[in-house]
Amino acid sequence: MSYYLGIDIGTFESKGVLVDGAGTVVAMAARPHKMIVPEPGWAEHRPREDWWDDFTTISRRLLADSKAPPSDIRAVGTSAIGPCMLPVDAAGEPLMNAVLYGVDTRAAKEIEELTEAVGEDVLLDRCGNALTSQAVGPKILWLKRNRPEIFARTAKILTATSFLVHRLTGAFVIDHYTAANTIPLYDVEAQDWRFGLAPDLVDPALLPDLAWSTDVVGTVTAKAAAETGLAAGTPVIAGSVDAASEALSVGVLDAGDMMLMYGSTIFIIMITGARVRDSRLWYAPWLFPGEHASMSGLATSGTLTHWFRDNFARELDPATAMVALAAEAEASPPGARGLVLLPYFSGERTPIHDPQAKGVLFGLNLTHTRGDVYRAFLEGIACGTAHVFDTYREAGQDPR
Repeated sequence: MSYYLGIDIGTFESKGVLVDGAGTVVAMAARPHKMIVPEPGWAEHRPREDWWDDFTTISRRLLADSKAPPSDIRAVGTSAIGPCMLPVDAAGEPLMNAVLYGVDTRAAKEIEELTEAVGEDVLLDRCGNALTSQAVGPKILWLKRNRPEIFARTAKILTATSFLVHRLTGAFVIDHYTAANTIPLYDVEAQDWRFGLAPDLVDPALLPDLAWSTDVVGTVTAKAAAETGLAAGTPVIAGSVDAASEALSVGVLDAGDMMLMYGSTIFIIMITGARVRDSRLWYAPWLFPGEHASMSGLATSGTLTHWFRDNFARELDPATAMVALAAEAEASPPGARGLVLLPYFSGERTPIHDPQAKGVLFGLNLTHTRGDVYRAFLEGIACGTAHVFDTYREAGQDPR
């Protein structure tokens, strides 16, 4: 019997599946973790505890529940939140908490400075993207300026998937789709690292090797085998960001296909026939050579409804609170009786790319209920999503 193991690290939960050669799910497992917000606009994970411990726990649970012999697993793939910024030492050990993707807006000053130094048109031409909170380059500059003692010890800059791949294989590798967010250091035409736009930003040796997502980049080491329960020598692919892997899994295959993923944030991926050049959207080479993707995302979605539950519905059972709140919102009419919510509780990503944007709840009076307010939250997220769809159409793309 042949099996394939895949594990995904999300913002608040990690999930894993073991499938057979026909793609039938044999076992599933999940493990929750927290997103750390040490300061407003910051978002972090603990790489060992939230990423690697989740991976090893889920891997062992899948093997135990399925009773599949580890030697029958033909390959391992991982996906994870991204793009993140994690400095590690020469052994791959984390030097600090990981700085998360676009929900972390700490590098706003560095974004402005790099944009001014390079030029927005040059960035769009060479990197396919404007510099936003999704870009890793400004966060590297933030690290260099604000944590110089850590930067001096840094041997590699990794993201979540590349950290897991290194833990499994000992190889420092990043896939092209994720690497395209390391702006201004990835050239989308050359599909390679280029340092001419910011020659003083980072030593080229600090960046991982590039690979395509399905490339086998190594095998499970003896040390990783002891921790995960996998067989030493099992092939490991480069993997990718979680949203890209999910898009592929739900059938996003051809130009015009789009996936909307509703999780901690809303993230949208659309396959396009060619590069979409629009500073309001993100671009990356897709998971396979010669293909293109246009992306977008809100800064808060599921995170916002979690925040509402944790602060304004504490008396409800967390396991059923979302169902109860949805019922309260359903009892409120469309328009939430005049309430308007701007869902910018952690700035906003596409299409406005404003890390300083603030959340606003407007129109409150003493007759409003919790259900009205929660409905306004849901409608605010929906309107933010509609804004993104309008942007795609203005860029000449018609999602399907």
